[in-house]
Amino acid sequence: MTSSVADLMRRNLLDVFDERDPDRRASAVAEIYAEDVVWHEPDRVVHGREALESRAAELLAENPGWVYRPAGPTSVLDDLGHLGFRFGPAGQPPVVTGMDIAHCRDGVIVELYTLITEARQPA
Repeated sequence: MTSSVADLMRRNLLDVFDERDPDRRASAVAEIYAEDVVWHEPDRVVHGREALESRAAELLAENPGWVYRPAGPTSVLDDLGHLGFRFGPAGQPPVVTGMDIAHCRDGVIVELYTLITEARQPA
């Protein structure tokens, strides 16, 4: 199954980074990322599906009760996708806002960049 860049961006956010069930997250990771995906975070670079999945689980574990939500529509240009996000306690204003930018090829994400645009202290 080949996914559009827009679909990959939404699934990256909601089916991986916002998914607390490890089996569903693992299934999504296998479907939407290249095996040798590279993810650039502000403080590290993560290589491969397994490391990406582990780091996504770590972020959720560090922030129980927090949710990721899209901050507007996905933008697409050729094989590049962009989706802003909000992250924070469910039902409250976000603590972190940022964006994911992905390079996609053959229906999967091959490279992902996460930029943080604002981070504040939780209320």
